[in-house]
Amino acid sequence: MLTLVIAGLTAVLDQIVKLIVQGNMELGETIPLIRNVFHLTYIINPGAAFGIFPHQEWFFLGIVVVLYAAFFIFRSRIPAKPVYFPAGVGLLLGGALGNAIDRVRIGGVVDFFDFRIWPIFNVADIAICVGVALIVLYFWRKD
Repeated sequence: MLTLVIAGLTAVLDQIVKLIVQGNMELGETIPLIRNVFHLTYIINPGAAFGIFPHQEWFFLGIVVVLYAAFFIFRSRIPAKPVYFPAGVGLLLGGALGNAIDRVRIGGVVDFFDFRIWPIFNVADIAICVGVALIVLYFWRKD
């Protein structure tokens, strides 16, 4: 249950932040928060991380369906302890859902965090990366 709560909250937070960005910025606009270090830059990414595989919405949506199917098939095998494992799965699922909603809604993913030396990303991307890191940590520490 914790996994689904985290997934839901993650997807909702991601969508709220994206709607705020879309409602207050023009596409392509950049707002320097720390000049030449950290900007908010509103773009639509038609691909995956680093813009790879652009305009493959059905492929990415298929991955999300497979992730959720795997979760529902194997959910009884997800250990409750340590709590960071189901939390990591929830972050992964929530981030994937947040980006999938964008793909269905606008045909790409709203990105806006811009560190100038790294591709622009969003809340869902952060959740996916942290979730995967927690899952890897679990398997690395597991006997």
